[in-house]
Amino acid sequence: MAHHKLSVIDFFEMKDQGRKVTWLTAYDFPTAQFAQAAGLDMLLVGDSLGMCVYGYHSTVPVTMEQCLLHCQAVRRGAPETFVVGDMPFMSYQASDEQAVLSAGRFLKEADMDAVKLEGGVRVVSRIRAITDTGINVIGHIGLTPQSSGQLGGHKAQGRTAETARLVVADALAVEEAGAVMLLVEAVPPEVTKYIAEKLTIPVYSIGAGLYCDGQLLIVSDLIGQFQAFTPKFVKQYCNVAEMITKAMSDYCDEVRAGEFPQDRHCYHMIQGEEEKFLELMSSEI
Repeated sequence: MAHHKLSVIDFFEMKDQGRKVTWLTAYDFPTAQFAQAAGLDMLLVGDSLGMCVYGYHSTVPVTMEQCLLHCQAVRRGAPETFVVGDMPFMSYQASDEQAVLSAGRFLKEADMDAVKLEGGVRVVSRIRAITDTGINVIGHIGLTPQSSGQLGGHKAQGRTAETARLVVADALAVEEAGAVMLLVEAVPPEVTKYIAEKLTIPVYSIGAGLYCDGQLLIVSDLIGQFQAFTPKFVKQYCNVAEMITKAMSDYCDEVRAGEFPQDRHCYHMIQGEEEKFLELMSSEI
């Protein structure tokens, strides 16, 4: 359990010591509070909020303004936790200058500790430009949801020798460009293990196996809140969707049956004031 806000140096030390990093997404103030209380090492305000919060079909429609608002809420809820802002689609693809300006907004407007962006070899200049301004960058390779259309959908990557070689090339390029950490998504554990041992920066998995420096899950998957689908790599630790739905159903039943609210749920007038109130109203009538 983290008792103080960790830094990039701490994450490097944890890699060297073989201590696993715990990482979840968070999109709002209450979830961030719960995560900090639970001792999470790091939080990601992911563009997955597009699907988990807004009901979009993918992460593509998410805007900078939406990301920043959610980052601000998470920062307020977890002031002593390392929080990462996820750069949404078209906030960095156009140019290095656009990438730097977008990344800077996450720090200036939402007090993020780092930004994350998708891609390997193809975004090397973006990573380098952002890191040159003094901003911590986390790379994201393998299954990259923003470009899932080019990947044939949300499919695992690196399952053949040749495609695995390309994933490794992306990892090496991200580290060379100056990223301080790397997230690997939906890649075979054999490939992730090779990458984690090859790179000097911390390497984290989301659906990429045990053999790395830590794990990330989407909180909505972990607690059973997101109902559209559940990826193979997710372990559901509870099912709040069932709990919430039952609570709402029970509420409807009690209201319709006249069982709620009961006397203990009401604010009564001060003793003796009811009679005065009725006299007052009768005189006005």
